[in-house]
Amino acid sequence: MSDSKKPREIPTPEKLVYQIQKLLNVETIDLDLYRGMAIPGGTGRVFGGQVIGQALMAACNTVDDARQPHSLHAYFLRAGDNTRPIIYRVVRDYDGGSFTNRRVIATQNGQPILNMAASFQVAESGMEHSTLMPDVPPPEDLKTEQEHLLANKDKLPEMLVRHMSRPRPVEMRPVQSRSGLFGVKRDPVNQIWVRLVAPLENASQAMQRSILAHLSDMGLLSTCALPHGVDWFTPSFQSASLDHTIWFHEDVKADEWMLYSMDSPWGGHARGLNRGMIFARDGRLIASTAQEGLMRMRKG
Repeated sequence: MSDSKKPREIPTPEKLVYQIQKLLNVETIDLDLYRGMAIPGGTGRVFGGQVIGQALMAACNTVDDARQPHSLHAYFLRAGDNTRPIIYRVVRDYDGGSFTNRRVIATQNGQPILNMAASFQVAESGMEHSTLMPDVPPPEDLKTEQEHLLANKDKLPEMLVRHMSRPRPVEMRPVQSRSGLFGVKRDPVNQIWVRLVAPLENASQAMQRSILAHLSDMGLLSTCALPHGVDWFTPSFQSASLDHTIWFHEDVKADEWMLYSMDSPWGGHARGLNRGMIFARDGRLIASTAQEGLMRMRKG
């Protein structure tokens, strides 16, 4: 049997988790200059979460381990090409007694595709309060994202079903049923249980938070489209992330179940605002997110 006709090897969960760490673990080129790898065999646009995760890892490489990222604010400027590496330049804006600030400029072909500011803090105690985690079914009682896609495959483009059914490092179990909801108007609420598909061995908190940054872009953008009955498959619908913000509240364990609870309080002027809260399974709020996205119907 020729190599071209050999069945494609299905990666193990452990290999998938290794691959996402490899993807986010940027290469040092020079002082404060890093390269993020392209996805082997990739086509089309770079996933926004990948650029955010790599940019955060680049910033973390310039900060002492005693300081962990507590927030980042990013603007998407141009669509990235996931067949090419991305260059990240880190600017050391501030190193204070408690806080450190970094700017990161991500470029391809000499043009910026993302600007990000990240803030780091020395660990300290303080007054505490937190909102409660929504009361939702546990992940064991829910279908996976792939199971929902296969159940609706007759309504979706074959290429999309094939792409989304491939083995992935992140397992997602939606709380809201996907059955019969494609193209149907519903409340702008989206809740998903999410975790890595295998244990994350000996990963630093910088890597854990970068993985959370990566997966925080999954499902968030589409939330503002839900009350309008449009989705990625609607003809003439155009959508893209404009910015992305994350606040890290607690340490992250990306290989344990987390509830990503998202909503959209507003849409208008060809934009939609999305908010998210990420809870550990024990109810602790570990991160909050916000994102504004382009949301328009093309004319003509």
